[in-house]
Amino acid sequence: MGRNRTEKASSGRRGIWFHSLQMKIAVSYLFITLTILLIMNTYPLIAAQNIVFQTKQTALQTEVSVVASNLSGLETLTAEGVERIMEVIEDSSLNRVLVTDPAGQILYDSQLDGAPDEKRYALFQEAVLALEGQDVFQSAYRNGAFRSGAAAPVVYRNETIGAVYLYEYDSEQGLILQGLQNTLRSISLVIVAGGLLASVILARTVTRRISGLLSATQSLREGEYSHKVEIRGHDELAMLADEYNQLTERLRETDEVRRRFVSDASHELKTPLATIRLLTDSILHSGGSMDRETMQDFVSDIGQEAGRLNRITEKLLSLTRLDSGRAVARERVELGEVAAEALRRLAPLAERRGITFETEFQPDCVILAGFDDLYQVIFNLVENAIKYNCPEGLVRVLLLRENGRVSLRVEDTGIGIPESEREKVFDRFYRVDKARSRAAGGAGLGLSIVRDTVHLHGGWLSVGPRAGGGTWFQATFPAAEEETE
Repeated sequence: MGRNRTEKASSGRRGIWFHSLQMKIAVSYLFITLTILLIMNTYPLIAAQNIVFQTKQTALQTEVSVVASNLSGLETLTAEGVERIMEVIEDSSLNRVLVTDPAGQILYDSQLDGAPDEKRYALFQEAVLALEGQDVFQSAYRNGAFRSGAAAPVVYRNETIGAVYLYEYDSEQGLILQGLQNTLRSISLVIVAGGLLASVILARTVTRRISGLLSATQSLREGEYSHKVEIRGHDELAMLADEYNQLTERLRETDEVRRRFVSDASHELKTPLATIRLLTDSILHSGGSMDRETMQDFVSDIGQEAGRLNRITEKLLSLTRLDSGRAVARERVELGEVAAEALRRLAPLAERRGITFETEFQPDCVILAGFDDLYQVIFNLVENAIKYNCPEGLVRVLLLRENGRVSLRVEDTGIGIPESEREKVFDRFYRVDKARSRAAGGAGLGLSIVRDTVHLHGGWLSVGPRAGGGTWFQATFPAAEEETE
């Protein structure tokens, strides 16, 4: 049974290797190389053969025309007359020269000494066609040699009186062509070996880099966000590795934020719950001996903690909706109207703390957004400016429109925020002064909601120190275009 498992595993590895990208790249590269080599080993040879055929045709047809022209001066072809003329014009480079009479009887054969002793006839196709008045040429390459033949009629006063046939066996050109073929074959073998080696190296190089990405992806799937991919170069795989490393870094940061968020949320929810439980246990264990005033204080504290728990829950739900990227219903909203409504609601809180409002609203501060979303942004910013201000302090709310943008600026005269803490105030559950934030009833979620809401409407949020002490927050939105009638 163990052997069967081993055989199955080995078979599985062979199957994976056969279908792997490395195998596909190597086979593809080798196929392309073989295709090129096939073309390289056929086209040059065919082209060279055609060139030789054309050269042979030109040379032999010229030669046979010369012989036929010289023989056409004879009124009648005889063996003696043909031999006499051939002694003058015969080309020693030819392997065979035949001259026949009109009946096809051989009168002259260069392979024999003198005239034939007996009657012989040239019955092959070239001689027959020449006696019919046609010029004929045939050539073939076989067994490393070119075999070429040409025939032409001998004409006297428009009458065919015979035929001339020339034959050439050329092994020298055959050797040259064979040498070219051997050279191409040797080059092909070198290219095949080099191509095979290059394909294997290329396939291993590419697949090794891809395997690194695959291994890193598997580690990422298992939650190991610290794993980095090291791929050198400037090609697409190196760019992909860089993108992967940036992705894992973002995922790591997101995971840390998630863990911290869960931990902070649990802690924030746990605190009022623990207080409520402590107070209820005190009431239950008093056995009815607790005086009415003390019990009213405990019940009031329970209500306050329940309200705090409700506020935290609502803010968490708001953040969840923002994180989900929900679609926003946009309409033309005059930001001054929203700010006036938020300040009216917060006026009692400001009065209790001795805070004075100062406003400066420019006209036509219109943006495309949701009224309730903008109200939440202004309410949170102004509420924080009141809660974290100094006694008898000042809160200034400004609305500015310039360069196609609308800016909401909220300033306070509080103790301010240290420079090292300014970018962190938008993190969820982060508080600069935790003791003071708890005393003010804050959970560290308001500015996170403000930032995400502003981003959702295409704006951005910034923070800085106010001249003379305190802090300013500014939310900037794209201004709505003017309506045309």
